[in-house]
Amino acid sequence: MALYRLLDVLPIFSGDHRITRLFTLVPGSEFGADALSAIDALGGRTVPWSEAGGREYDLVVAASPKGDLSLLRGPQILLPHGAGFNKSIPGEGSADSASGLDPAYLRRSHGHAPIALHALAHPEQVSRLAATDPRAARRAKVVGDPTLERFLASASLRDRYRAALGTGGRELLALVSTWGPESLIRQHPGLPARLAAQLPYDQYQLALLVHPNERSLLGAYDLAERLAPALDAGMLLPDPHEEWASVLIAADALVTDHGSAALYYCAAQDRPVVSVHRAGGELIPGSPMDVLLCGVPQLGRAEDIVDALRAYRPGSGQAAARMAFARRGEAAGLLRTEAYALLGLTPPAHRVAPRLLPSPGPAPRVPAAFDVRVENTAAGVRISRHPAGAGPPGHHLAVEHGAADERFARSAGLLYRRPLPESAAPLDAAWTAGGWTRHALSAYPGCRSAAVLLPYDRCLLRVRGHERTYAVEAEPRSEDGRIVRIDPAVTLSAVHARLLSPHPLGAGPTRMACLVGERAFHVTLRPATDAEEQRVI
Repeated sequence: MALYRLLDVLPIFSGDHRITRLFTLVPGSEFGADALSAIDALGGRTVPWSEAGGREYDLVVAASPKGDLSLLRGPQILLPHGAGFNKSIPGEGSADSASGLDPAYLRRSHGHAPIALHALAHPEQVSRLAATDPRAARRAKVVGDPTLERFLASASLRDRYRAALGTGGRELLALVSTWGPESLIRQHPGLPARLAAQLPYDQYQLALLVHPNERSLLGAYDLAERLAPALDAGMLLPDPHEEWASVLIAADALVTDHGSAALYYCAAQDRPVVSVHRAGGELIPGSPMDVLLCGVPQLGRAEDIVDALRAYRPGSGQAAARMAFARRGEAAGLLRTEAYALLGLTPPAHRVAPRLLPSPGPAPRVPAAFDVRVENTAAGVRISRHPAGAGPPGHHLAVEHGAADERFARSAGLLYRRPLPESAAPLDAAWTAGGWTRHALSAYPGCRSAAVLLPYDRCLLRVRGHERTYAVEAEPRSEDGRIVRIDPAVTLSAVHARLLSPHPLGAGPTRMACLVGERAFHVTLRPATDAEEQRVI
């Protein structure tokens, strides 16, 4: 986390040919290997610690007071590596001291190279530093938070981030886990999978943001294997450097432990936050995170997540964030002014601006088999899909042929296919829509309906025992200037259930409603034309 804070700060020197940037890793961290790998991936130049202490530097920038920083000769800027000072790490430094304000580390750095500037984000942080180390507080200034600047500058990219994540019209629920024994991922390891089973796939998307220290301890491969049920159900696991912040901007709601990432979310927007933090020894009473967690709903069971989100009181998150951040919109300029003053240089003439956050990636795993729950109501057919095996069985199993495990295909009540990309083969062979549906019903005797998705939100559907094939077309919705489209596979489940119900349809076109959450999509069902039957897929 300290490295990523430094990477948020270093652009204050961008465009200046006089500046050379070097990285060194202070010994003692069990997360050092991953930090060096991250620097190497960025193309940064590193200096071994054994050599770093033998050189003179014009400026040293650090985001943690831990380690013998006094060996680095040159004026030093010390930054917090999170949103304020909210946690105490048991067994580390002085008992009950906030991480980042521990006098055992702050006073160690006085020696030959005292900290020239404590660059803090809020006056309250200066007061807390003064209570810990009055000498250090005399060199403290409130310059704002450079990471928050990137959040605020990137707010207008929300739609772009959601498009990259494949969120669409769903609600994106982000889970945030800090590191250590009181973190979400340690205290509630099964929560992501339980939420994936609880929340309908067509209404919610999940993302889990894991602190880089925790990812380093487990390793990316082991972490992904532990989370496999939730990831297979479509949950996102963003990169810990910048993508976590892009996902928070894209999110509609947040589930958090006591990690300070939640404060950035609350500072940038006023959307629901719920807590899963249990009482422990790490959270500092009266800190901004403590105020936040005391003011938001507590989540007990995964089954109560929707009620917990609805219980959030608007404004409570932003009130806590105001305790952590001041000088909003000024951090880059203020910090550059202070840094160049210590360098004894005039800053470049060009304006320094926060770097926009990149679009997140890669794309999530997309489930291809769903247990579909059906409820026939006076308003229409209500559809709720959950990835197969994640929750209780539904009315039928809907499976995308060619994308799902064959065992799912052989158990499907509704089997559907999406068009394949155009072939570059010198002699091509391709199914027609009508031909494939006949083939599917023959090859899978347990299947009741087979369908092909066609362009323009249309589908061709064949039901076992019915003489005719059907064309199914879903109409998009207009919502406050936006057009919302439904995945045609969802409407196929609604039509499949309607055609298998004991109430027969008339001979002509039929209009019905497919209900997904609070949305109703109008669907037209009619006999398919010969042209639709012969459509090449």
